Amino acid sequence: MPNEAGFWGYRRPDGKVGVRNHVLILPTITCATQAAKQITELVQGAVSFIHQHGCAQVGVDYEQTFRTYAGMGMNPNVYGVVVLGLGCETHQARNVADHIAQTGKPVEVVSIQDHGGTLGAIAQGARIAAKMVQDASALMREPFDFSELIVGTECGGSDACSGLSANPAVGVVSDMIVDRGGTAILAETTELIGAEHLLANRAVDETVAKRVYEVIQAMENRAIAMGVDIRTGNPSPGNVKGGLTTLEEKSLGAAAKAGSRPLQELIEYAQTPNKKGLVWMDTPGHDIEQLTGMAAGGAQVVLFTSGRGTPTGSPIVPVIKIATNTAMFEKMNENMDLNAGTIIDGSESIESVGQRIFAEIAAVSSGKLTKSEILKQHDFGIWRIGPTF
Repeated sequence: MPNEAGFWGYRRPDGKVGVRNHVLILPTITCATQAAKQITELVQGAVSFIHQHGCAQVGVDYEQTFRTYAGMGMNPNVYGVVVLGLGCETHQARNVADHIAQTGKPVEVVSIQDHGGTLGAIAQGARIAAKMVQDASALMREPFDFSELIVGTECGGSDACSGLSANPAVGVVSDMIVDRGGTAILAETTELIGAEHLLANRAVDETVAKRVYEVIQAMENRAIAMGVDIRTGNPSPGNVKGGLTTLEEKSLGAAAKAGSRPLQELIEYAQTPNKKGLVWMDTPGHDIEQLTGMAAGGAQVVLFTSGRGTPTGSPIVPVIKIATNTAMFEKMNENMDLNAGTIIDGSESIESVGQRIFAEIAAVSSGKLTKSEILKQHDFGIWRIGPTF
């Protein structure tokens, strides 16, 4: 059983450890997403996602989408991958498959055009996926310690309680993971504007500290290029309704998820961390896009705090939803996994809730399903950084 010492997972050929054992049907082009969905309906144990990417992309935008596709397939929660393409798209299925195959996991390519159309591709994909699922089901979980985990953190639909309850409790968990040799990812660059100095002061060296300000400035410049000064704008309507009035309020609360340990590095969107410890991934504030980026970066579990409530999930990564207030937890209990509103109620400390969240990570990493997994909330979206040609 999971305990303070660790969790039960699956060792992959490349040495990484998964907490799930999915067979992923990975469509490299929007034209193939419906066929991928049909395969998952035929094959129990296969997962996929709908998206609008994969063609008419160039330069760094192309590279980022490719990195995200490959990262999803390389995530240790995935046992094997069927890469499903159309045949004429920019992101060629074979190229994506070759990159994923470097992990040593089973990877096959199916092309709709090469198999005579949609029905032929679905039939071939289903045959391959069925065999992969059967092989995956024969694997047994083994015990591992928390040094094997990459835990993503994010907050969505924040309220006035976020920076007082769930986010600092996640900060406690972040420190616990780091202290045990694991990795915690802080994301949402747009929601750290105004709190960047706090993270720069915790950087391991001047290079990382300088990078903090560069990433923040780049995000602000993107907004200015669209005629918006994001630093003077209010949070989203949901945040405002939840009691937040300024971007700085939102950012100070969001930064609490980072705990208190040194910031080791800043990585690009969908990039796998190079170092253990606290890592900042440069992502937008869009919940689905940042969740996808962390999953593609290798996170096996994500902690998601919310003051307004959200059903958000991932096709390959269990997402643990943490409510910031008791009223919302009770109202949206079918979507929320844990309640940190007990801190606001005065019945529990931040440290105590952090311990509960940590125990939940151990349970979920050992096989317990989250609410978003049970409801098959397979959300996916890539942060686009260029126009479509």
